[in-house]
Formats: sequence, C-alpha cells, structure tokens
Amino acid sequence: MISNYKHVIWDWNGTLLNDVDFCRRIINRILDENNLPVLSSKKYREIFTFPVQNYYQAAGLDFSKISFEVLGKDFIDEYEEKKLSCSLFENAVDVLSSIHKKGIGQSVLSAYLHDNLVSILDHYNLTKYFDNIIGLDNIYAGSKTHLGLSLVEQLKLPKEQLLFIGDTLHDAEVAQAMGVHSILIANGHQVKKKLIANDNFILDNLLDLKIYLEL
Repeated sequence: MISNYKHVIWDWNGTLLNDVDFCRRIINRILDENNLPVLSSKKYREIFTFPVQNYYQAAGLDFSKISFEVLGKDFIDEYEEKKLSCSLFENAVDVLSSIHKKGIGQSVLSAYLHDNLVSILDHYNLTKYFDNIIGLDNIYAGSKTHLGLSLVEQLKLPKEQLLFIGDTLHDAEVAQAMGVHSILIANGHQVKKKLIANDNFILDNLLDLKIYLEL
C-alpha cells in the first residue's frame, strides 16, 4: 500500500507527538483560574478544533473578559516550558523509519510555531526522516491550509502520490484543499466520532497505520 505513494505529509501534535493529555491539563489550569469547569479527556477531545480559539470559546472562555491573545500566550508559555515531558506515540519512530527506508519522502506540516517545531523534532531525533519541516509563523495555531498548498507546489509530484496523515478534521480539510489522500488517526486531539464526518478514512492508532500501509 505504501508503494502507491512517493511522499507522506505528517501532522505533528496529536499524530506523532502524544501531547493530548498534556494540552488538556494546561487548558484546565486556565479554566480553573477563570472559575470555569475543567474538561474531562472525552470532553476535551469532543470540543477541540481549529482554529483553537473556537475550542477555547467552547470550553467557556470569554474573550470579552480576557483576550484570546493573552490566553493563547499563557497556554503556549506553559506548553513550551514543559513540552519535553511528552512522549511520541507508540510506533511513531518505527513507522517513520520504515517509510524512510523505502526511499519515500516525508514532511511535517504543523500549526505549531515553525522554530519550535524544528527544535522539538531535533530533540526527539526525528529530523533525519523529513525533507521538509513546515510550521506557522505565530503561536496561535490557526489554519495551515496555505502552507499545505505551498508544499504541494514545492514537491512537484502528482497529487495521487501524496498522502497526508493527521488527527483532526482540519488535517482532512487541509488534505482536501491540497487535493491529496488523507488518513486520520483516532487517538489524538479529536474523538473518532467527530472524525467520521465527510467519510474520512480513519485508523485507530499508528500500529493500525503500519499494518494498513504494509510497512
């Protein structure tokens, strides 16, 4: 199956990096400080979305009281301070290595700040697997569609030979805008029930992905 593709494009947070509960703990600290109910793991994954300001509002935060810019900086400051406590998802290195050994190109396309993305990939010794590392130019985790469209142009490959792997509906939307195939992994930031929208192709975890791609 992987032989159908010449290049795999990966999301980072919630797809390769297991930062789901870590992010929930940070937003819960912010909610608690604003006298709002904290989120269970299930509730967090039900309301998480892009742009993240929409899920902040779904969690109950009122931007007329505290701006999204202030809240977002508060979140990212703690995230950056403690992010290395996160681990990669099980089988992440195995899948990346297997694809790399087959001579298939790989890129990371993330809503994470570019410089921080480069740094954390280097920390986890993953840089060697990627031809392109692409992140946003700000900390507020908005859309990455424009970056995806630029990447397609840069790769100069037939779109049917590109595969996008992510964990959110936004990843599927980006892949659709790029005109490429996508697979969503259902143990990240959004629950499987949410991912099923629009007939997205979904696998439960990276082990299932490895089996599906015949790695």
